Amino acid sequence: MVDSPTSPRPATPADRPVYVVGGGPGGLSVAYALRARGVRAVVLERADRVGASWRGHYDRLHLHTTRRLSGLPGLPMPRRFGRWVARDDVVRYLEKYAEHHELEIVTGVEVTRIDRKPDGWLLHATGGRQLTGAAVVVATGFNHTPYVPDWPGRDTYTGEFLHAGHYRNAEPYAGRDVLVVGVGNTGAEIAVDLVEGGAARVRLAVRTAPHIVRRSTAGWAAQYTGVLVRRLPVPLVDALARPLARISVPDLSAHGLPRPGTGLYSRVTEGAIPVQDVGLIDAVRTERVEIVAAVEGFESGKVLLADGTRIEPDTVIAATGYTRGLESLVGHLTVLNEDGRPTTHGARTPHNAPGLYFTGYTNPISGMLRELALDAEKIAKAVIRAHGTHISRLPAHS
Repeated sequence: MVDSPTSPRPATPADRPVYVVGGGPGGLSVAYALRARGVRAVVLERADRVGASWRGHYDRLHLHTTRRLSGLPGLPMPRRFGRWVARDDVVRYLEKYAEHHELEIVTGVEVTRIDRKPDGWLLHATGGRQLTGAAVVVATGFNHTPYVPDWPGRDTYTGEFLHAGHYRNAEPYAGRDVLVVGVGNTGAEIAVDLVEGGAARVRLAVRTAPHIVRRSTAGWAAQYTGVLVRRLPVPLVDALARPLARISVPDLSAHGLPRPGTGLYSRVTEGAIPVQDVGLIDAVRTERVEIVAAVEGFESGKVLLADGTRIEPDTVIAATGYTRGLESLVGHLTVLNEDGRPTTHGARTPHNAPGLYFTGYTNPISGMLRELALDAEKIAKAVIRAHGTHISRLPAHS
């Protein structure tokens, strides 16, 4: 493993590696799958260490997927990590993964643009580097660039404002009035963390009521159900989910969280993953977390809600998601849809950009890490099938 910001050695026409952009779980798993098949794969990571995005997540984060179904190819997660793996253990695992598989990783190098060449791909990187590869796998991550809505008047807000990506723990907010905006898994967990960490008041702004599922019921993880139903017709899964939700999740309508009007899996296909309960249900039922209407804007230091209410919290934490940040990298290649996501993923490559692969830009109900592991093997096979005569091979002893 290379862990200093040195330049990858230049490639000749007969020696072109596969470049993997991003040193998170997606990039590392693809690099291993290629290396295991004798292909030289070079990971380019803009940070100084692998797993940079995981290092920046809030302190209490644990995987919502089980340890057994979250390991990457070629190295299971250690049993000592427990069933629900903590953030710091995920980071340790990624570091060990890169070391164990002796992956070729160059840190401190950010790829800024990818261009097609008649005989491969040209990567423009910081420091004036230009790297030529036989194929490129883009794995810069689902949560790349924090997204904050363009709320009118936000510059007039005099309290503290931050995106959830900059939240670490509840300690700075003890005794304070905090509004969390957005009820995805991140917003829900931060709200609970604030309550448990001593915030004086916690409100959670909700635009669309989410589906809430128990992370585990009688030992059966929600992820197992996600794996089982992923290939079933959407209407069937919606129909099966309704009675199960009524049995396992109480009606929170009186507290501002009605049951969603649309089906669970219909929402998943639109990109809305169910919220896994890590304390939100009890916090809402006991009104330690207050549900309020969606944020519409800011005015004279106050927050304007969709129901006309004006509130004045000390802090606003925007758990409003991320964008993929791919436009500057590959937007000129016409390989992104209107939401900025790749039009293909996994082993499929765009018809107008053969040799360009993407991994990690979907949000599957069956678990992101599980799908990254499966996609890594498929991508490696596809790369060899399409570019086998043009890619650099590792020495036999590697």
